[in-house]
Amino acid sequence: MPDRAASTSWSGPLTSGSGTVSLESSGAGRFPFSLETRAGEPGGQTGPEELVAAAHSACFSMQLSALLTNAGLPPDDVDTRAVVSQQQRGAAFPITGIALTVRAAVPGCDADTFRSYAEEAKRTCPVSVALAGTDITVAAHLDTPEPAG
Repeated sequence: MPDRAASTSWSGPLTSGSGTVSLESSGAGRFPFSLETRAGEPGGQTGPEELVAAAHSACFSMQLSALLTNAGLPPDDVDTRAVVSQQQRGAAFPITGIALTVRAAVPGCDADTFRSYAEEAKRTCPVSVALAGTDITVAAHLDTPEPAG
């Protein structure tokens, strides 16, 4: 797998400055952020924790899709939301938890099997592995098709 890169340019002091995150490898975008929008309301800007949530939800969805497909249960769709939590510890504000919520349509899969694969994806997706010191939870919801008739 190739390396991926992003960069950040920050101007000014923490409390009144601002920055821009650039996705270098893909060129997919530049995203402004500041302490005010990071710690308060986003106001159209992002922050590191939201980018972690985006990375984790994408990685988890792909990992779950791969596990299900390899088991002969290819999903029709997988929708994942990641919520990143922080708590102050002394002077630091570490990421203390990530709650993943996944909803998927997987023909031929039962709820218990789906939850099992969701737990495995949580443990094995590369972003989960990188964040191993963080409490990561997953709530898995399997969409069941409407009965015909």
